[in-house]
Amino acid sequence: MARLARNTYFKSIQSAKRVHWLHLLADIDSRSVWDARKIAAGRAPDRFPTLENAFSPTEINNNLLQHFFPPRPSPPPPLILPAFKDVPPVLPSVVSSALQKSSNTSAPGPSGIPYSIWKQVHKANEWILPSLFTPLLTHGYHPLAMKKANGIVLDKSGKPDYRTPTSFRIIVLLETASKILERLSALRLAAAARSLGLLHPNQCGSLAGVGCFDTVATLTHEVRLLQAASFKVSTLFLDVKGGFDNVCANKLVSSPKEGSPHIWLPGFSLSSSVASANLFSKAHLRSSGRSLLAPLSTL
Repeated sequence: MARLARNTYFKSIQSAKRVHWLHLLADIDSRSVWDARKIAAGRAPDRFPTLENAFSPTEINNNLLQHFFPPRPSPPPPLILPAFKDVPPVLPSVVSSALQKSSNTSAPGPSGIPYSIWKQVHKANEWILPSLFTPLLTHGYHPLAMKKANGIVLDKSGKPDYRTPTSFRIIVLLETASKILERLSALRLAAAARSLGLLHPNQCGSLAGVGCFDTVATLTHEVRLLQAASFKVSTLFLDVKGGFDNVCANKLVSSPKEGSPHIWLPGFSLSSSVASANLFSKAHLRSSGRSLLAPLSTL
């Protein structure tokens, strides 16, 4: 009787799982299809880094930091930050727009403050966040506290050897307040670049209202135009590795020509105190030359 009851119990569980899976597939849409794929594929076991000449968690952590965030010389931040002229204040409506595009499920940075908290703060008083961000943009400064981040080490699938740092990648979790400020700066830089004619007519990346469809349409148009003129056409795609990480901060600040949107550059291009990833113990902070240049991607 006990064996029969046990078999009946496990068969009932398998039957319920099968019915649930069929119902999930019947109601699948463009978003849940990826969840179904993950369930069907199963989760691969996590690979613990076993790096050469690293025998303790601290040594492994330091090796990963040295590989992904090598220290670079950087100038000290200025002691006095004069205010730039004609910098418009941050409006609550712009902050609301930036928060609407932020997911509550995004992992927060070292402070542990998610976007949902900032949304509640903005809902309670819509002038708190603008009053915090306006002085930073006015003085062109990005606080070091906002440049700290946590890092999660993930293994790359299909690698033959997991004894080198190149077989892993780091997901950097910045402070959510820093991401909001970067989004506000990116909007201003994109608007300034457009008004000053600094962008190529076919620029598609990092611009509001322009996306992958426009990129494909532009490429298709150019190819067909040349083919119609009996030219042989080929396309070359380039992926610049470590572009932001290796930008010279001083060169970037001094290079914009007269009339260029240089007001917000110094705070983002000066040396960042990037919080390095620590997979094994508490997070460590490490000085790095890596710049938070995502708002400058339009340029």
